[in-house]
Amino acid sequence: MDISADEPIFVISVAAQLADMHPQTLRQYDRLGIVSPSRAPGKSRRYSQRDVNMLREVQRLSHEGVSLEGIKRILELENQVAALQRKVSELTEELGRRRDPLGSRIFAAGAAGDVVSLARGQRPRARSQAVVVWHPRALGN
Repeated sequence: MDISADEPIFVISVAAQLADMHPQTLRQYDRLGIVSPSRAPGKSRRYSQRDVNMLREVQRLSHEGVSLEGIKRILELENQVAALQRKVSELTEELGRRRDPLGSRIFAAGAAGDVVSLARGQRPRARSQAVVVWHPRALGN
């Protein structure tokens, strides 16, 4: 059974122990919006492994002399970067799925004169179809 890094499973005392902090420090970070855990039905805090990792990062930055406001800003910027990287990946995948109008195209032509566009790596359905690769630069464009 795999547990997600985002699964809120640790009570505050366990999370504090895992992060090597006092539980009151975790409450302060929650009030400041630095690390905000999930809430259980009884309103008690529940921390995920990702939260514990973030607490460790906050502690590391704090030991390096970064203020709590600076740490909060760093974490916000890191979250923005991660979101932008996900968006770039999504857009790159979408772009890869779309055909470049100036890129090469692959067609299959049947004996009856029918022409179908094929995806890269796709084979024609019938053996009687001939495959033609068209590239605009071959025509001097």
